[in-house]
Amino acid sequence: MLPRLDSIKQARLKLGITQKKLASMTGVSTSMINQIESGRSQPSYETARKIFDNLATLEGKSSSHKAGDFCSKEIVKLKPNNSLHDAIKKMRSRSISQIPIFNGKEPVGIVTEDGIVKQLSDSDESHWKNIRLDEVMEPIPPIVDYETPANTLVPLIRFSKCILVSKKSKIIGIITASDTLKMME
Repeated sequence: MLPRLDSIKQARLKLGITQKKLASMTGVSTSMINQIESGRSQPSYETARKIFDNLATLEGKSSSHKAGDFCSKEIVKLKPNNSLHDAIKKMRSRSISQIPIFNGKEPVGIVTEDGIVKQLSDSDESHWKNIRLDEVMEPIPPIVDYETPANTLVPLIRFSKCILVSKKSKIIGIITASDTLKMME
């Protein structure tokens, strides 16, 4: 007996594959996968079996994805003595919502859009350019090893603005909420 057809989309998204990829693996069209997932079409038993077999095979392999596969290797960072104004300029120019703060090679905190908005609403506008990041930064974000299984990252990113990735005790990457979307591709 096969699982319910309405579980296909959930399983596919959990594994982070596209309809196109599942269609290719199964030997049906992307349109057919879309119609099955939306309930507009009922596949033959053989097609449904192929879909579920491929999803099961991928589920067995999905544990092979690691944090290092999804992290951005370029870390935009600032120093504790940089100003809040520096952080705002860098966030706007790079279209990012958080910046880790490093003292040399060691992370010491993070500054986020939310934290900046709170700080700006709580302080006098004339002092904004003089506020140092070490006065307003939030605690260090979680740090995970490069080999950490990817399926543990999504719950972690829900509670922090980003995750730093280390390899051999050296920070080598950053994972943000948008990076976790790479797992869905």
